[in-house]
Amino acid sequence: MKPQRSSAEIRFRVDFDDRCSVGIGKVRLLEAIERSGSLSQAARDVGMSYRRAWLLVDSMNTEFDAPVISASVGGSGGGGATLTAFGKELIEAYRRLESRLLPLAADHMGKFAPRTSGRRGAAAAGGAPSRKTIARPLKRGRSR
Repeated sequence: MKPQRSSAEIRFRVDFDDRCSVGIGKVRLLEAIERSGSLSQAARDVGMSYRRAWLLVDSMNTEFDAPVISASVGGSGGGGATLTAFGKELIEAYRRLESRLLPLAADHMGKFAPRTSGRRGAAAAGGAPSRKTIARPLKRGRSR
């Protein structure tokens, strides 16, 4: 039986010295805000808590010299959130970089994709634990 071919995907984060970073989670959240016009709906759409979404947006709004979203509070319209021009520009730049990195990653790493053992799937079926499962107890065990 021939091994099943799997595809490689790339995830990256851009760090701006130690001041700020932008990765796929923040970009997906911004895109969801743009689609829904609501931070709470965007959080639900990407599967994160409202608090986590708010913290991510707040960090971007304070770490950059321009806000990524503009929010209005409650009222008869129920409030909402809209991306600023800077927020849209940030998404576009990230996605342009991603589109250039994907073929580069495929060229250099694609040949290894069919050689993966699929152990991540095995973890769900009772096989080897995932990296997150291993790391979780270590984090809890740290002294204060």
